[in-house]
Amino acid sequence: MQQAQPSTAQPMDGADYLRDILRAPVYEVAIASPLQTMKRLSERFNNQVQLKREDRQPVHSFKLRGAHNMMAQLTEAQKKAGVIAASAGNHAQGVALSGSRLGVKATIVMPRTTPAIKVDAVRGFGGHVVLHGNNFDEAKGMAQQLADEHGYTFVPPFDHPQVIAGQGTIGLELVQQNGHLDYIFLPVGGGGIAAGVAVLVKQLMPNIKVIGVEAEDSACLRAALDAGFPVTLDRVGTFADGVAVKRIGDESFRLCQQYLDDSITVSSDAICAAVQDIFEDTRAISEPSGALALAGLKQYVEKHQLKDKQLATVLSGANTNFHSLRYVSERAELGEKREGLLAVTIPEQTGAFFNFCQILGDRAVTEFNYRYGDDHLANIFVGVRLLGGQEELDNILRDLRQAGYPVEDLSDDEMAKVHVRYMIGGRPLANLNERLYSFEFPEYPGALLHFLQTLGTHWNISLFNYRNHGSDYGRVLCGFEIGDKDLLAFTAHLRELGYGWKDETSNPAYRFFLSKTTD
Repeated sequence: MQQAQPSTAQPMDGADYLRDILRAPVYEVAIASPLQTMKRLSERFNNQVQLKREDRQPVHSFKLRGAHNMMAQLTEAQKKAGVIAASAGNHAQGVALSGSRLGVKATIVMPRTTPAIKVDAVRGFGGHVVLHGNNFDEAKGMAQQLADEHGYTFVPPFDHPQVIAGQGTIGLELVQQNGHLDYIFLPVGGGGIAAGVAVLVKQLMPNIKVIGVEAEDSACLRAALDAGFPVTLDRVGTFADGVAVKRIGDESFRLCQQYLDDSITVSSDAICAAVQDIFEDTRAISEPSGALALAGLKQYVEKHQLKDKQLATVLSGANTNFHSLRYVSERAELGEKREGLLAVTIPEQTGAFFNFCQILGDRAVTEFNYRYGDDHLANIFVGVRLLGGQEELDNILRDLRQAGYPVEDLSDDEMAKVHVRYMIGGRPLANLNERLYSFEFPEYPGALLHFLQTLGTHWNISLFNYRNHGSDYGRVLCGFEIGDKDLLAFTAHLRELGYGWKDETSNPAYRFFLSKTTD
């Protein structure tokens, strides 16, 4: 990780932030969003669970509050010169709408990989879009360059006192709408909303516990808390793209460190389950990052056995890519521990499948993939519906092992869930000196060609599977014929490629279903 020491600028104190939040002119463009009780989830957890509906904002996200608060307080000269921002989503729309309402030219630099629906939304709100680069960092670099060339004011997505104060108005509404709250759960990406709400709540009602929630694969707050100051993560996951931030802001971290009571991280599967919970209770369709805080609330309640508490969380955005819903649907049951995935070896003989199903009993089989084997044994990929969560899954594994079945639990195996379950049924006809790698593939023209030019012209590709779940990045699983003497050179080419990658050769799902041998 690249490390950066905290700023030495004189910081604002809690009273300063309270004053600025109370004076923030966000309601020139935003609404006081409703706080809705989630009846189904409240009954399930024996707590009152309430959802702050920031998806009801004109841009379907809370980001409008911070952008407008900062832009409304620019000098007349700054407004005349115009503003610029870099964003692939919610912040872009907030800046564009605020610019339109304030009569300020707003230029938004967006990566070329940004889905057309988001680009069109920014243009629809009056923003001037510049498409540049293949990721956020490249877009941000261009935005800063244009700001220097044209005198635009750069509007950051989270790390600015007035942006933080704008987001803090959510906290003011929460304590006004329910003065008896015990806990508030907030999403953390760059830290703007968590910092703003926490500093407000702790000034007015310090008895309320404020908890930050991060995605496991982009936990920049956790890394900063461990180090004592903001650090830059080497890479972040892109599923919850609204919080896919490598480095928390300096000012937002200072406030989070001082005012948050606790923080928690959650998996992508848990986020998917929270998206489903929101839909079932409200019929709203959240984007993954929008459901992040609810996923944290659920996990925190179970971890600390909370009962009869008043809990609030924020549905922070609903600008989801429709095609990502397929992935969410597939993973929600796993995130809720309502489904288990197993790799089981059974004898290649008449009645073997029946005998196996007898052990499962009355449990519903959600998925079953089988292919005839050539060594008197068959490896099957099985999904099982669970009513008793992890405890029931543990009982199934115990029963199968006691009956003599070799079995692996693949419920938390990312490669198995993303790729292998769609590839069951094929092993190579001959022994291969094969190594297996997973990649995060940027979704832009020429990405596959770049991959093949860097790796495919040097080593034979023996397996290839691609999965797109609606993000800016696709998921690729690829096998290569590589001798031990070539491994060092191959690794050098992987670094040259510049994509996120992981060696999956020892993965049990690969051993069960795709490799020539199971040794």
